[in-house]
Amino acid sequence: MKKVLLVAALLGAFALTGCGNRQVIDTNWTFTKAKIVIGNETIEVNVKSWRDYQNDTQIQIVADDGTVYLTDKVNVLLIGK
Repeated sequence: MKKVLLVAALLGAFALTGCGNRQVIDTNWTFTKAKIVIGNETIEVNVKSWRDYQNDTQIQIVADDGTVYLTDKVNVLLIGK
């Protein structure tokens, strides 16, 4: 009986994930500050919102003052509470 339940659980997991190629749980991360490297300078901003792009290395950060920063993820340090 345990083997049947295990096989059913595995098949259900594969069905939910499209044969293991998709994210089952969408996690939301909240960040309050970001350190962004621009040239030789590092700035710190308060984060209003942010977005990363699937299958890409870009990230967009909207600061509290409305300034939008679009850069590569390697240039950003997001800081939580």
